[in-house]
Amino acid sequence: MLWMLCLPNASLFLLLLPCFPAQDGEGNEQSTDVISAWEGDSVSITCPMNGSQNQVGMYLRVIRQNLNVIYFSKEKYDCDFDNRTTCSKEGETLRITLHRLQQSDSEIYLCSEIVKINDHPKELYGKTTIVLVKAKSSGALEQSPLLANPERGQSVSITCVLSSSRETETFHLLRAHVQPGRVLSVSHLNVSLVSPAFGNRSEYSREGNRAVITLHNLQEEDSDNYICAEEVKGSSLLSARGTMVLVKGGEQVCEKSSWGLYALVGVVALLLCALLCCTFYRVDVMKYFQKKKPNVVYEDMSYSSRRSTLVRNNNYS
Repeated sequence: MLWMLCLPNASLFLLLLPCFPAQDGEGNEQSTDVISAWEGDSVSITCPMNGSQNQVGMYLRVIRQNLNVIYFSKEKYDCDFDNRTTCSKEGETLRITLHRLQQSDSEIYLCSEIVKINDHPKELYGKTTIVLVKAKSSGALEQSPLLANPERGQSVSITCVLSSSRETETFHLLRAHVQPGRVLSVSHLNVSLVSPAFGNRSEYSREGNRAVITLHNLQEEDSDNYICAEEVKGSSLLSARGTMVLVKGGEQVCEKSSWGLYALVGVVALLLCALLCCTFYRVDVMKYFQKKKPNVVYEDMSYSSRRSTLVRNNNYS
């Protein structure tokens, strides 16, 4: 669709600090990815590797459950998690692919690097990836509206009906398609972290199990699919189907460029018509003013004159 081609980019958001595992590690977080996929599909998580001689190995773990999914090192690696995981090293990047996704795979995954400093192992936290597995039957959470089409500069309100009215879980609003990343996170301590892109353009309120997020002064680059997600103790990450926000300014840019192209083609066509008309007119004028050769009829009078001199009247009787 046309609007899909016009959709622009935006910035990402940092990981919510309370989500880190309670271990001794240095906060060396790099970025947060958001991957949305259907049950039964496959997704790939990438972990950058610094390639230094001090590196001992790397883990990919589910930080909410403190569960190691894979371990990779120069000497050995264990990538066969639940018989659904494969690993490949691509330069300085480790790619972990999760196959045959299940709803229980909806989690927050952390790349954790083990390095040796002064002959002591040290764990460094790296990139975080949020995986949202959507069920083909129905979403785990309710969210409305499904589609919002505001004008540039207007606001949109997204309502999420959570699984519990207790405010002990962590709630997220995520972008999942154009520029995946975290927009808003609210912890059980009612401490909220907001993406710099929406720092002064967002409002959050919650009453019972109903949360409302309002995004103000929307621009073309805000067009995306916004998904509510909830961390519930003892459960995988719960998510909704999402709200597709399409800022009309993005479509207008495409329409203006299309109309500009049509106008240019029209002008060229008119110029060609005018050139042809002038050419035909000039040819007709030249034919009109061209001197015509007179039609000359030649009559041979020599025979008549000879006949008049040769024929004599016979006067003899």
